[in-house]
Amino acid sequence: MRTIGVEEEFLLVAQDGSPRAVAAAVLQHASSQDGDDHPEVPGGSLEKEFAQEQIETSTHPCTDLGALLEEVRAGRYRADSSAQHAGAHIAALATSPRPSGPTVVVNRRSQHIAEEFAQTARDQLTSGCHVHVEVADDDEGVRVLDHLRRWNPLLLALSANSPYWQGEDSGYASFRSQVWGRWPTAGPTAPFGDADTYRATVAELVASGTILDTGMVYFDARLSARYPTVEVRVGDVCLDPEDAVLLGALVRGLAETALTESDPAPQPRTEMIRVAAWRAARSGLDGDLVSPSTGRPVPAPEAVAELLAHVTPALSAAGDLDWVRTHLATLLERGNGAQQQRRWRHEGADEAEHVRRAVRRTLA
Repeated sequence: MRTIGVEEEFLLVAQDGSPRAVAAAVLQHASSQDGDDHPEVPGGSLEKEFAQEQIETSTHPCTDLGALLEEVRAGRYRADSSAQHAGAHIAALATSPRPSGPTVVVNRRSQHIAEEFAQTARDQLTSGCHVHVEVADDDEGVRVLDHLRRWNPLLLALSANSPYWQGEDSGYASFRSQVWGRWPTAGPTAPFGDADTYRATVAELVASGTILDTGMVYFDARLSARYPTVEVRVGDVCLDPEDAVLLGALVRGLAETALTESDPAPQPRTEMIRVAAWRAARSGLDGDLVSPSTGRPVPAPEAVAELLAHVTPALSAAGDLDWVRTHLATLLERGNGAQQQRRWRHEGADEAEHVRRAVRRTLA
């Protein structure tokens, strides 16, 4: 079975809910506990991010959703344990509810990015969830990338977890995606068609001198530079660990569907993908989304039902269908991270209590 893995970015927060720039101390503690790690196996480690107020976890490649959930939870607990040694906790919040900005990590590349991209870089205290799905080669990967285009906005809507920005309700379910979209290579792409076209496009972007290197190719989904995977980067970090696994299952279902369908639908124009992504960021699971099949507004549960129907054969073949149905229903009933965060505020939580509740959900 095709393996999947999840990378999650977290805020490092103090008791009062403010972000803390202690990533170096967190990584130092985690490193001291890593005596039995196997560096040749991808995943399982903590890594730095662009900001010192963040930390990233990653799972090993998994085939079973239960095992993936165990890895996601273990990564969160491990990161929080090391964060506590630095006087902080981790919070699965894609943006901070409190006014804040990033403290850029001290290395040449990050400092260069901060200087070159100015306010765009100064706003990048945002946390995403990245799903890796195994592919045989780059040509297979490009087939998956092209198939994902119309469905990526729904993955964003399901994961939306960043309604607050600089202490205010942004009015968006995923304001992270709006901030992230300022990078010159971020967002949806046109269909590539084959691996040669993908590689040539990336080479042209680097040759333009606008981005530093291939690491700054921030497409919604891209070929991984390190692993034989497609890396789907569109989602906010999920408040609930089960939702991160749900994204993984849906991405694998979409990948399998891409590689087995005999009569693929015509590719939508990139302008329509951008509109659908904006609608997903604005509405999340409240209100209407853009239907992936018709391009017309439909209630969010109806759009999610389209996604489920599309990947049902692949989920059934993998043995994932019952788990995905159950957890999609749970997510729609309880709400994504944005809906939960707003509910806390309506219940009277201040910023500090808001973040404390997020910490508890992160480690649930």
